Amino acid sequence: MPKSRASIFEETGDLDISGFAPKGGRDADAPAPEEVRAVAEAANFRSREAQSSKPAALVTHAPRRYRTGRNIQFNLKVSQDTVDAFYAVSDKYGWVLGQTLERAISALQRELEHSQ
Repeated sequence: MPKSRASIFEETGDLDISGFAPKGGRDADAPAPEEVRAVAEAANFRSREAQSSKPAALVTHAPRRYRTGRNIQFNLKVSQDTVDAFYAVSDKYGWVLGQTLERAISALQRELEHSQ
């Protein structure tokens, strides 16, 4: 008589799990890692392992941690030139990034009011 699956809805104290154990050692039939790597490279397989170095195009800035009461995240896709200019203005005047954005918005609003 075939064994039936245990039900998750029934409470049975006689569930035998003694046959479960971790595999021991390396599988004897498995190819060596060097062989797998050679076959993958020959097939132009792209590794999913993380790259150890950062791309050269990314510019990182010093961490900025300020307690300003601003708590809303605002993300934009912009060019690298725009990001560099934004940080340059912030650094030049010692402003936090949120303050730079607020001042830029105020200046834009004043400019648009005067142009109408």
